[in-house]
Amino acid sequence: MQTFFIVAILGLGFLITFQIAKASEYVAVLRGEEKARKQTNKVNAFMLLAFLIIGMIGVYYCNEKLKGKILGEPASDHGILVDRMLYITIALTGIVFVITQICLFWFAYKYQESDKRKAYYYPHNNKLELIWTVIPAITLTVLVGFGIFYWYKITGKAPENAMIVEVTGKQFGWEFRYPGKDGVLGKKYFKNVSPEKNNPAGQLWEDKYNHDDVFMEQEMHLVVNKPVKLVINAKDVIHDVGLAHFRMKMDAVPGTPTTMWFTPTFTTKQMIEKTGKPDFVYEISCDQMCGKGHYSMRGVIVVETQEEFDAWLAAKKPQYLVANPDKDPAAVKTDTLNKVAAVIN
Repeated sequence: MQTFFIVAILGLGFLITFQIAKASEYVAVLRGEEKARKQTNKVNAFMLLAFLIIGMIGVYYCNEKLKGKILGEPASDHGILVDRMLYITIALTGIVFVITQICLFWFAYKYQESDKRKAYYYPHNNKLELIWTVIPAITLTVLVGFGIFYWYKITGKAPENAMIVEVTGKQFGWEFRYPGKDGVLGKKYFKNVSPEKNNPAGQLWEDKYNHDDVFMEQEMHLVVNKPVKLVINAKDVIHDVGLAHFRMKMDAVPGTPTTMWFTPTFTTKQMIEKTGKPDFVYEISCDQMCGKGHYSMRGVIVVETQEEFDAWLAAKKPQYLVANPDKDPAAVKTDTLNKVAAVIN
């Protein structure tokens, strides 16, 4: 029934629009079609000129009002380069936009239909066509060159001192894995994924490098002014690691790990001071539609000093010991003490 009413309303709207158009034609005939058409042209020409002026003022106002207030300054070294490339692109395309729009609307006003002027037929000019083909081609080549250079810089080899964090997207959240003191992430296998057995990442426990890896969900910790290499995966469908404050993003593809690296330049505390927002947090979002819960796929990034990060990591228990409590020296010691206390009592 609801579908019927929607179709009926759409049909009625079309019918009303058609009747209004027919009525306008009849009015034009009664008034004199030629006179009505010329009057309409004058009104349209004036409206186009007004739209140009109001539109340009609106663009300038929005730019001044919102500039730097949505995301603020970039919080990574690569982010500065990305913003610079974006500003160059906006400047070049902005100049072309302003010139072409002014010409478009001004010509529509200035050269509106007139009995005192005859239209000039100008079909072809090789020199003009060469100019508006070659110059945009060169400009776009330069912009693409910048993009490729920055892309390979972001996805290229990370510095030797870079920390490593594995990022895994799933419907609808994020998982993070950190190597322990050995600095190496242990191997994993998708068939070993078992949250019930405290192995959500599918780690291979026979690999000794897994014995000190730390697993976290929804919250990633990074060190300020220290490069970080992200090893990115997905468990189910294609996701996308979106780091808006760092101006970084990378697809998370099932079965095909991707990487990128950057250096955070401000701690979370510093950004709170810079933005004046006490509730400010760095955010990791999914920038690829991944299902009905896509909107909620959001995680938090904490950027802190090396001392704070070391203290945080030291307080976390390796996932190997979480999955194998009998291997945990602290748990064995506690169990032994409990047994001794039971005997004494």
